[in-house]
Amino acid sequence: MSALSDNLVTFAILAYLVAMIGHAVEYALGNARTRVAAAAPVRELVGAGGGVVPTPPAPVPSSPAADRSAARARLAGLIGVGATAVAAALHLAALVTRGLAADRMPWGNMYEFVLTVTFIGVAAWLVVLWKRPSLRKLGLFLTLVMVLLVATAELVLYVPIVPLVPALNSYWFVIHVSTIVFASGIFLFGAVPAVGFLMRSGYEQGKRSFPYTLAKRLPGAASLERLTFSLHAFAFPIFTFAVIAGAIWAEAAWGRPWGWDPKETWAFISWVVYAGYLHARATPSVKRNVATWIAVVGFLTVLMNLFGVNIFFTGLHSYGGLD
Repeated sequence: MSALSDNLVTFAILAYLVAMIGHAVEYALGNARTRVAAAAPVRELVGAGGGVVPTPPAPVPSSPAADRSAARARLAGLIGVGATAVAAALHLAALVTRGLAADRMPWGNMYEFVLTVTFIGVAAWLVVLWKRPSLRKLGLFLTLVMVLLVATAELVLYVPIVPLVPALNSYWFVIHVSTIVFASGIFLFGAVPAVGFLMRSGYEQGKRSFPYTLAKRLPGAASLERLTFSLHAFAFPIFTFAVIAGAIWAEAAWGRPWGWDPKETWAFISWVVYAGYLHARATPSVKRNVATWIAVVGFLTVLMNLFGVNIFFTGLHSYGGLD
């Protein structure tokens, strides 16, 4: 069962790669739109009062080549979405088989944690995409993140299945870790439209240097900003509960609710930064791009807590599984 899980992760990475290529093709081709003949002669009608009423120029249908390009772009985008759904199914199957092989929830080390967080992120993306198909072009950036993180988990963070350390054998393991994983997955997804908004906002302001040109075909900045806020507003209370549950578990396991352990410290830093983002977002005098930068910094603190703390620090939460 463990070998099956490993193989499913490999196939999921390949499926995410196919999805990324599909979205990249759609992004490159763009959308062919009906063009308006600005130079076409304007017909004039005589109004009832004798005045001349100009009529707007008639739209000129796009060329056959543009129609073919638009059709190919749409097909590539749909392939990207389908491949993402297949990858998510393989991803979920890998987690389930890993849990069955370990006879526990698959959250006992960095490898398993990253796999679960990334699955939550892509599942949230598919739900949002189902409700708002206009956001499909974000799929290029989302699948890029999936390829990078899942491949890193498979190639760098992988460890064989081992029993949980004694401190994790508690019902709080499910309560605390499930909520921290869920919130982290939503924060992961939320970072994608946040970065997209910063690029698109700059592009709409006339900036044409890199990386703003990457946002040429993204949805409007206002739409991306609203999605960023919605995701963070949804995840933050869950993250808050996870931190509180962790403190209760620490009291039961170690006799104290808080000890400024490196992972506790960085969890608190993440909480403060995300609270600062929500406060800034609700403050009319704070510009949207400033608030969004705070959200991006918040996700960087989450990455630091996940990778940096487990790799470079030691403490009571050192369960990464890496030597």
